Amino acid sequence: MGGKGEARPLALTAGDPSGIGPEIAIAAWLSRAESGVPPFYLLADPALIAVRARLIGADLRIEKTSPAEAAGIFAEALPVVPLAARSIDGPGKPETANAAGTIEAIDRAVADVFSGVAAAVVTAPIAKKPLYDAGFRFPGHTEYLAHLAEQRIGGNIMPVMMLAGPELRAVPVTIHIPLADVPASLTTELILRTARITAHDLRTRFGIAEPRLALSGLNPHAGEGGAMGREDDTVIRPAVETLRSEGIEAFGPLPADTMFHARARAGYDAAVCMYHDQALIPAKALAFDETVNVTLGLPFIRTSPDHGTAFDIAGKGIARPDSLLAALRLARHLADTQDRAA
Repeated sequence: MGGKGEARPLALTAGDPSGIGPEIAIAAWLSRAESGVPPFYLLADPALIAVRARLIGADLRIEKTSPAEAAGIFAEALPVVPLAARSIDGPGKPETANAAGTIEAIDRAVADVFSGVAAAVVTAPIAKKPLYDAGFRFPGHTEYLAHLAEQRIGGNIMPVMMLAGPELRAVPVTIHIPLADVPASLTTELILRTARITAHDLRTRFGIAEPRLALSGLNPHAGEGGAMGREDDTVIRPAVETLRSEGIEAFGPLPADTMFHARARAGYDAAVCMYHDQALIPAKALAFDETVNVTLGLPFIRTSPDHGTAFDIAGKGIARPDSLLAALRLARHLADTQDRAA
């Protein structure tokens, strides 16, 4: 997918135009001198970005450009690659009419990575309801990215969510399902697929030669020998044994209440957890503003802030770009690491 990452900017989508995506993108560019944010271009409606900048009092120079020219512009102006779809500017008021632009930005960012003009995709948050109301048929952002990748290269792609912060990388095996459905959904094969993808991307993109995976238990005290549930012994432990037989340094199942303190975290490179909150609570508690959502298992790099659209504060000029800055920096690091290994 193109040349070396050092020469290519990052493709940033603005997310839902009614959320904070446009203004954290503006704030990220304005902070470029002190934050050291890598060059990126914004896929958005330039008119909306200009209006939002005035609304939040940002002194911003915008230049319409192409992805290939964006890196050369970045120091002096925010490079905006215009979308065909126009956006309605209504901070805090999601519009179904904006769905076309939101989807177009994702489509074009992925196309840019495959064509080699962008090093990675970074996505600002989207809201699902306006997309669903417009006929969007995918559960969310990640599933749509996997669909776009499958259209390009074929096969059956399984995306894996990782929350990556300065102190913890955490991966949930089951994600957006009710807690009551987790035990029935959790299978040895699902754990194996998730862990294999995690280990692969830790090697190829994070540059960790021999990744260490800590697998959590499902039940309190990892089941305590079956006294508090049998899934730890019948579902999780066989996955650990298989991973180890394949040469992956995996261990567990571990009691989840003792695997996230500093001394425990020093013993592994990623925690593979059995359900959503088991992974996301410690990740966000340790570093809420610096944690990044990374999608593993895709044939391209994708990162995103670990927060949502924040409609309640959109347009008020108080949204912090910290997580977006972390997502941009991590995307650059992953792209460079992958290119060096190629």
